[in-house]
Amino acid sequence: MPATSAPSPLRRFLRGFVHAARGLSAAAGERNFRFHLTAAVAVLALATSLRVSALEWALLLICVFWVLAMEAMNSALETLADRVSRDHDPLIGRAKDVAAAAVLLSALGAACVGLIILLPYLLPRLG
Repeated sequence: MPATSAPSPLRRFLRGFVHAARGLSAAAGERNFRFHLTAAVAVLALATSLRVSALEWALLLICVFWVLAMEAMNSALETLADRVSRDHDPLIGRAKDVAAAAVLLSALGAACVGLIILLPYLLPRLG
């Protein structure tokens, strides 16, 4: 019987992308992730139509991906917490609440950045 060799470092590295894609697919199944993704598409479409600068694009993209990443981490924590115990546990509840607060804070920060960038483009068109 031939000995099986361990996967090469490159193969292990590439396998990480498969796991990440599976995680992204799982996160995309979450209602809140889809909400944030829809909001991101709307903001990026607006930024495209307003022809924002490269620096403004960079800031918007950082905010979009930060919020989506926080939402994915929140989903991961909730999944893990539910695996640990489905019973009411105040510490698990607190951990879930803090993770949800992290998403809220990142979304509020992103909204502020979005307003700072987009309002100067929009106000002349609205007034």
